[in-house]
Amino acid sequence: MIKSMRLSGLVLAIIPIILTLSACSSGSEKTATTASKREAKVTSDRWNIIKSRGKLICGVSGELPGFSFVGTDGKYSGIDVDVCRAIAAAMFDDPEAVEYSNLNSKERFTALQTGEVDILSRNTTWTLSRDTAQGLDFAPVVFYDGQALMVRKNSGIKSLANLKDKAICVQTGTTTEQNLADQMRKRGITYKPIVFEDVNITFATYAQGRCDAITADRSGLVSRRTTLPKPDDNVILDDVLSSEPLAPAVAKGDTKWTNIVKWTIYSLVKAEELGINSQNIAQFTTSTDPDIKRFLGTEGNLGEGIGLTKDFAARIIKHVGNYNEIYDRNLGAKTKLNLSRGQNQLWSQGGLLYSPPFR
Repeated sequence: MIKSMRLSGLVLAIIPIILTLSACSSGSEKTATTASKREAKVTSDRWNIIKSRGKLICGVSGELPGFSFVGTDGKYSGIDVDVCRAIAAAMFDDPEAVEYSNLNSKERFTALQTGEVDILSRNTTWTLSRDTAQGLDFAPVVFYDGQALMVRKNSGIKSLANLKDKAICVQTGTTTEQNLADQMRKRGITYKPIVFEDVNITFATYAQGRCDAITADRSGLVSRRTTLPKPDDNVILDDVLSSEPLAPAVAKGDTKWTNIVKWTIYSLVKAEELGINSQNIAQFTTSTDPDIKRFLGTEGNLGEGIGLTKDFAARIIKHVGNYNEIYDRNLGAKTKLNLSRGQNQLWSQGGLLYSPPFR
């Protein structure tokens, strides 16, 4: 009898626990379902959302000359901006059908995941974790970069080894911060990281002399050096800390939208391969070359397979130009940055840029 009473008491004690666990499980399932629905809403049929809106919303930095920068006239320019203009040209035959949203490093991925922006075109490094855990789909690389360090010319610092116990300014929430830590640990070099979320504060702190060096993508250092009070008093070290493939990204889950972005960028590269640019495109419209006819849409209907017109590539080149034109006007020899193309050359010229066939 006593055993029976004890057993009954034990059962009664366990029941609330089971009910609680069941409720938690149900709540978790509801949360997971809600998250799944939210993700589906964000990534589902982005093309129709953009089309009904009549413009593309593009997440950029807005503070990096050569990549995305707002001039005194309020107009945006840069290679990242031109990528968005090219997409708008492909979709609307209008490169100005774009609204730009300035995003810092911390908020950029959330803005994309929640659908606040349609695309992130913001000098962002393509990494495994961002491609998986962050839920992003990356488009082809638009700029192959590498991380470097900038120091004052009179500092006597010539290499990474000279930075032992020195203060280094670095923006947090970026691959830059982790790369610096990895490289210094690998070499056994102790240093003092001075971290900030805001890129402007990071560079302002360096300009004030509060850190001995600053690290970022090489292109970013070249760009930002032009904004310092005395640009020529600063030098970029030869040390390369990492590989940084910079690429636009969209939220994962919408194949059609991903393909539109992907093939817009390939169009810029393919046009350069074919020798077609914004100035001579009219001469190619009567070409009998099958590759050119398919590319410009005078034969076949390739664009229709991704929800665009068959002449979408022609629209892009007419309004925005090919990759070479975009590079030259934003980063080339006639700009303040004067960045040589290096590995951003076409594959046929020893670079890494390559387009799959348009067929």
